[in-house]
Amino acid sequence: MADQVDTNSFKNGMHIELDGKVWRIVEFQHVKPGKGGAFVRTKLKGLDNGAVVDRTFRAGEKFPRVHTETKNVQYLYDDGGEVHFMDTESYEQFALPHSDLEDELPFMQPNATVQVLAVDGKPSSVSMPASVELAVVETEPGVKGDTVSNVTKPATLETGAVIQVPLFVNVGDRLKVDPREKRYISRA
Repeated sequence: MADQVDTNSFKNGMHIELDGKVWRIVEFQHVKPGKGGAFVRTKLKGLDNGAVVDRTFRAGEKFPRVHTETKNVQYLYDDGGEVHFMDTESYEQFALPHSDLEDELPFMQPNATVQVLAVDGKPSSVSMPASVELAVVETEPGVKGDTVSNVTKPATLETGAVIQVPLFVNVGDRLKVDPREKRYISRA
């Protein structure tokens, strides 16, 4: 890992090594105060334990960059303790801890293709697509004339996720949903 990255080239989602551990940059902000040197405020998430910490670095400080790659994998099943996937190229199966994927699981259907981020060749997290199509299995019925904008109601999707949807959405409708922000986009 001789590749170095400095604070000026930080990007959200980038991985760096800090204190012997691998961290993902959740967000960062360059700050140039009127007095003194510039610095970078960051929010980092540890890949080993999922802890989120706020750290401040001097501008231009260098860190070892961690090699990451994404692979297309197929979601197979969740056994409660681990979530099982299969690499679509090598057909190799692997599992990630259930606790690491609690935000993504409600939007993943069995046999769906998702991207897994591998850090130094070891799978570490799942990257969801910008939108997924899911059917509504439970919601209050829409009433003719419910056209007021910005009024929502809860709807349960086929994967068990509950999101807020407009009043005109009914049971059986297929919706386009943003799994990263857990929000309704449109009818599919």
